[in-house]
Amino acid sequence: MYRMKTIQNICICGGGSLGLVCAGVFLSKGVKVSILTGHPENWSKSIEVYDPDGKLYSGELVDITSEPKEVIPSADMIFLTLPGYMIEKALLSIKPWLRKDTVIGAVVASTGFFFMAHDILGKSYPLFGFQRVPFIARYRTYGQIGDLLGYKAKLNVAIENCDRPEDLRVQLENLLGTPITVLDSFYEVSLSNSNPILHTGRLYQMWKDYKGEVWSAPVLFYSQWTDEASEYLIKMDGEFQSLLRKLGLKSDSIPPLLEYYESKDAASLTAKIRSIPAFRDIKAPMKEIEGEGWIPDFSSRYFTEDFPYGLRYIRDLARQEGIETPAIDEVYEWGMRKLR
Repeated sequence: MYRMKTIQNICICGGGSLGLVCAGVFLSKGVKVSILTGHPENWSKSIEVYDPDGKLYSGELVDITSEPKEVIPSADMIFLTLPGYMIEKALLSIKPWLRKDTVIGAVVASTGFFFMAHDILGKSYPLFGFQRVPFIARYRTYGQIGDLLGYKAKLNVAIENCDRPEDLRVQLENLLGTPITVLDSFYEVSLSNSNPILHTGRLYQMWKDYKGEVWSAPVLFYSQWTDEASEYLIKMDGEFQSLLRKLGLKSDSIPPLLEYYESKDAASLTAKIRSIPAFRDIKAPMKEIEGEGWIPDFSSRYFTEDFPYGLRYIRDLARQEGIETPAIDEVYEWGMRKLR
């Protein structure tokens, strides 16, 4: 069993928006940060991250590389900010270079992190994974300037293989600057009703009847949310909550979406989602056809991650536990057909 020590050197695996924003925040706390990415040539060693109030998080990275052997042996913590389809490959690539006291975690665990880590790493290393992303993040300039668009009031994390999880919790809380609660089971972070249900239900509502239409501008994913999308979410979340009860998880560990968004029905849920400032300008996954307009992008991460590495685990566990999920099945099967 791993005994917690002070985290002084962090390697972030993943060069997207969350990787950039987390790097800026961590550097501002005085820790050393390296980046393991497939595109090191596009990164700057000096990075800047700005929050909505203009607060600057900045610093100098220790290293930027695509070679695990150059950064993993010196890392006290590995922080994965990767989409679900890249997690397995990343764990396999870093495993030969891990120290026995290295902590491995995921910025969000609802895309299969714990399931894959159990298979690849077993109980040899301390693991942690968050229920929801700590920040709403976008990059302004890839690998150099990022925007932290929104903070979370609190975060939930699952921790395994650590004899002093409270020490790890405190260090994560200090790094992220957000109150953190340790949950009882990895299921509580692996089975999220955030992206795996929120994204997939909305996508299904928008494009279930798509027959080649072209839009003059991208659809706003949240600001143009509809009551129909909220109705799908409520149905899917009801099935999801039945699974959680069957698994014996605490009722407050993953609150129903209506409760989380302080709503009472589809109409109030729609109003709430539309009103969130950090969501205002986020566009639906679409691509532009020159001279014609915008069409759905079925190859985006909303599809390649949230269906096979999010909703899939909910559906599979529900089947194992004998829980009927007609709404989830309908949405999942539609999304997987779009990926073929």
